Amino acid sequence: MNDRALKNLNMLREEEQPLLRRAVSMTARSPGLDTVHEAASVQTGQTHAARARLPRAVISIDCGAEPGCFYNLGLLDKVRNGMSASDAAIPIAVMVDQATTDLMRELRERQINRVVLNPFRPKILLDAFASFGGAATR
Repeated sequence: MNDRALKNLNMLREEEQPLLRRAVSMTARSPGLDTVHEAASVQTGQTHAARARLPRAVISIDCGAEPGCFYNLGLLDKVRNGMSASDAAIPIAVMVDQATTDLMRELRERQINRVVLNPFRPKILLDAFASFGGAATR
């Protein structure tokens, strides 16, 4: 992995489950990533995204196993529609429990850079972070 690609990596990490949020943040910090801003809910993530200009994000969008449950794509839509302090084109990785055909279509339409399935392997997550390092930011 290219250490220069990870240098000064600053990102927003939204995840409702505390243990998973901490595991992802610790994985992100392990190779010396600069700053990980954690959000425990979509609402907190939206508030943080509205105030802080971040060059990248990792967002969890789980639906659960309930029939008729819909994925909450609100934070993705706010960022992609320019309703945050960050550039609308920032690289975004999405973490999901299952990747349905419909969800993958929705994510492609929102130009999501990476999809990481839970439970995640640290190497997959670190590869996603490294790919973010080369992305241009304003």
